[in-house]
Amino acid sequence: MLLLAFFSFLLLRITLEYIPIRYDAAFLMIKQHVIHITHWRIAFFVHVFTGMFVLVAGFTQFSKTILKRYPKLHRAMGYVYVADVLLVTGPASFIMSFYANGGFYSQMAFVLLAVLWWYFTLTALLKARSRDIQVHRAFMIRSYALTLSAVTLRAWKFAIMYVAHPHPMEVYRAVAWLGWTVNIVIAELIIYQRIKKQFLRLV
Repeated sequence: MLLLAFFSFLLLRITLEYIPIRYDAAFLMIKQHVIHITHWRIAFFVHVFTGMFVLVAGFTQFSKTILKRYPKLHRAMGYVYVADVLLVTGPASFIMSFYANGGFYSQMAFVLLAVLWWYFTLTALLKARSRDIQVHRAFMIRSYALTLSAVTLRAWKFAIMYVAHPHPMEVYRAVAWLGWTVNIVIAELIIYQRIKKQFLRLV
């Protein structure tokens, strides 16, 4: 719960920077060349204002207490998470990815992030509906790992800037990939350990 509170606080701070809505606040200062594009502008504010809901709803899916004592809440929050990723934040992120700073390499990173996030979440939903719970959990871990990229991207940026002082666009190109690929590696390690434990119980 402390981690959830910490991550939520970080995203809340980011969100509050854009209230009231201004086109020259925070990150938008370096996006003035695309702020006039209506679909990008809408996608940006949708992404900003729904990000924390995805983070909180997704976190509840990994609480054993909620799963055992409040299965209906677990299911309801799961649908909130899935609906938000598939229908709201995911598509908004996909639109934004084509306008990412840093050129082609950054844009490719964010396009892949958006596509994988959407695919992992959809697969998690379909596996839950077909009662394939083990695979459902694995894809939820993958999906939430990508959800956390909103936080880890900024953590990587801070770490790189603290250790070295490269050009800002070079940093952005690096964190565009580091922000989610490392998360996926960690997610796969967690999934592997879960499978390994289940196998050892059967032996």
